[in-house]
Amino acid sequence: MFVTNHRQGIFDDAMLTRCEEIMREVFGSFETELREFNGEADHVHLLVHYPPKIGLSKLINSLKGLSSRCLQAEYTGRINQKGQKQPVG
Repeated sequence: MFVTNHRQGIFDDAMLTRCEEIMREVFGSFETELREFNGEADHVHLLVHYPPKIGLSKLINSLKGLSSRCLQAEYTGRINQKGQKQPVG
């Protein structure tokens, strides 16, 4: 499970679809398999099959880094708008 910063509802259907595409590309480069993907506005769930020779921490770091960079580049306006904190009081 990956969670957005401060569990803010950032993801819409288009972003979730793109996120799945990005993650499938990363898994392919690691010779692993993304068996299931689903998500909501503030998190995604992954079911992954990977061989023991693959370092899990390296795989996760690659997933989080690449998906974050790609989504921020492609959806900058939406992320910036949704990511702004609301004033208190």
